[in-house]
Amino acid sequence: MSYYIGVDGGGTKTAYALFDENKNILAEFKGPGSNHENLETSFEGASDIIIDGINSLCESAGIKPDNVSYTLMGLAGIDHPYQHDAMCELLSKKGLNNFSIYNDGFLVIKAGSETGAAIGYNCGTGVCCNCVDSDGNMLQLAGLGDFTGDFCGGVWIAQQTFRMIYDDVFCLGEKTSMSKKAFDLFKLKNREDLFEILKVLESDEPDEYIRPLLDIFFEAADEGDAQALKLVETMSDRGALFISALAKQMNFEGDEIEVVLSGSVNVKLANEKYISLLKEKAQARSPKKLCFKNIKCAPVTGCINWILQEFA
Repeated sequence: MSYYIGVDGGGTKTAYALFDENKNILAEFKGPGSNHENLETSFEGASDIIIDGINSLCESAGIKPDNVSYTLMGLAGIDHPYQHDAMCELLSKKGLNNFSIYNDGFLVIKAGSETGAAIGYNCGTGVCCNCVDSDGNMLQLAGLGDFTGDFCGGVWIAQQTFRMIYDDVFCLGEKTSMSKKAFDLFKLKNREDLFEILKVLESDEPDEYIRPLLDIFFEAADEGDAQALKLVETMSDRGALFISALAKQMNFEGDEIEVVLSGSVNVKLANEKYISLLKEKAQARSPKKLCFKNIKCAPVTGCINWILQEFA
């Protein structure tokens, strides 16, 4: 039997899966986030996390890492060649053999596309829009935070939600129902209590408030809150720009282009107003019909599809 490992490394967690040659999952393991951009120890720390995760996965399956024929990784934060090379060098030094590294956004395509040639728009903690075209050419847009205008990611939405609440209660700016929702949810006694939330948001473990702020934002958008809807417009505009740019630049055979949506913002928390606007605006800018679909399986399964297509 041949063994293969897939790794889906995100900002908050990393998923590991051990597969056989028939794509059966033999073992799974989840560890901490492996995005080097989120770690004080950068590439060194990220590579340690990945090696530890692979070792734990193999141990749970009763095999040794040397028994694995190939490992394919999709890692958040691997957006440029120098980042790819730095991570490869460290993993090789730490004993990993026969592996490939890509940005995690490409796993969305390999896991969720029927044709293998598609656009993948992933909005989780961060944002990236990736594509593999009919000729096998690959291109990634976004993924660099503020520098590439990565609107729509969970952290960014939480920041904007907090800012709108702050502007309302401290700056006497535009009123928003999100303020009362925050005061009720977090049991705030006065506006100064907002700074306790900010203290956590600016710490190394902001997750305690990220998801609740997303819930507040999407609930307000559903109810027609003017400030929330302005942000929905901004998010859909930016996402449509990324998707349509790939549709225009890359070569896709046929009359339709698959667009696979993934990530908590696009799928798990999927807000009807936002998703509807995203699809409408992207289609208006695209040279071909866009066929949108939500990813149906864990992105890590894209690793085994890729391995068997190109590396096995």
